[in-house]
Amino acid sequence: MHEKDFFDDLIKAQSTVKVEADQLNVDEDNGVEPASADAPSPVDDQPACLPHEARRVLVYLLRQGSALARQKSEIFEQICRYQDALRNHLENMYLRLVIDERYGVAFIANAQNPEDEDDDGESVRLISRRTLTLYDTLLVLVLRKYFQDRESQGEHKIIIDIETMEAGLSPFLPLTNSTRSDRKQLVTSLKRMIEKRILVVVRGSEERFEISPLIRHVVSAEFLQHMLNEYRRLADEQSGGEQIRDDQQDDD
Repeated sequence: MHEKDFFDDLIKAQSTVKVEADQLNVDEDNGVEPASADAPSPVDDQPACLPHEARRVLVYLLRQGSALARQKSEIFEQICRYQDALRNHLENMYLRLVIDERYGVAFIANAQNPEDEDDDGESVRLISRRTLTLYDTLLVLVLRKYFQDRESQGEHKIIIDIETMEAGLSPFLPLTNSTRSDRKQLVTSLKRMIEKRILVVVRGSEERFEISPLIRHVVSAEFLQHMLNEYRRLADEQSGGEQIRDDQQDDD
C-alpha cells in the first residue's frame, strides 16, 4: 500500500481504475477501531512526552506505514499498549491510527476528513494519493477474493502461488489487451504488493506468498464482489468484441 500509501476506493473509469491510497474501507464489525474525532489533545503549553517505547513505535509507523503482528509482534504489542497517546500525536499531523487486533494489523492513514489545503494552497496530507495500474488493481481483487474464500474454509494463514494468481487473472486478461498470462508483468506487480505488505514472501520459496490480512482493509467484501462482477462484464464485452473482429477478418 507505504512511505505509507495504501489503497482504498477502487473507482472505475472505463477500463482504468483509480485507487486512492490514503483512506481504507474499515470494517468496524471485525475489530477495526478507527481514530476517534473526539480523542483528547495534549494540554496547551505542556508538550506531550511519550515514553521511549511509544516514540520508537511511532517512528516505525511513520517510516513503514503499517505493522503486522506476525512479523513484528513486539512492535504491534507496543502500538496497542500506547494507542491512545499515538492517536493524539498522529491527529496533530492529520493522520489516524487503525488497529485490527483480531487480525494483528496496525496502520496509519490520512484523517477521515482532513483539510485538503492550508491557507497558502499547500496540501496538508502527509500521505499522498496514488493511482494503481489496471493490472495491479486486478491483482488486488484476485488476492482479496482468494483470501476471502480460504478464510471462509477456516484457514488462518492464507498462502497463494503464482500459478493460482495467473489462473485468477486469466478471465480479466482481455481488459489488459493480452490473451495470455504475462509472467514478467505479474512478477513486477508482485514486487509492488510485497512493498505494500499486501503479500509476504514464504521463506524458502520464490513463487509462494502469504496474503497479509491487510488486504481486508484494502477492499471490503461487499465492494470486492461488486468490482469483480463489473470487471467480468467488461472482460466479456472486450473478448466478445475481439471475437467479432476475428470472425470478420476470417470472412474477408
